[in-house]
Amino acid sequence: MAEVTTDDGGETPTEGIQIDMISADRMDGLRTMEKIRLILDGVHDDNIVILESGLQPEEESKLIERTMTEINPDGDGFTGIEIESYPGGSGGDNGFLGRLMGNDEPNTLTVIGPADRIETLHKDETLISTLVTRQ
Repeated sequence: MAEVTTDDGGETPTEGIQIDMISADRMDGLRTMEKIRLILDGVHDDNIVILESGLQPEEESKLIERTMTEINPDGDGFTGIEIESYPGGSGGDNGFLGRLMGNDEPNTLTVIGPADRIETLHKDETLISTLVTRQ
């Protein structure tokens, strides 16, 4: 992840939770493994990562696969990820009919964070309610 500074050029505050919102444009320029590394690097730093356009199903599978190889069960290391997606935006139909008509672009907003810090409280087609805890 990019180094974060405050508006006045100072250091990042030590309190709080960092949220990295990654645009679809940035993700479009990356290969699958580059996307996965970008996401996992952020989560390893205890950040919450929000993807504007989500991941393709194959990319999400590879993310989960890669995450499983990096988990450290000792309790003081990486505990995995929590990932939630929901349909976003008003353009396009990504249901069965939309895919049948050739619209296979992900139209989702995806929230990814450390498994030990993020808990999904409620999820439906229009809302993800999440509790994020400090360590």
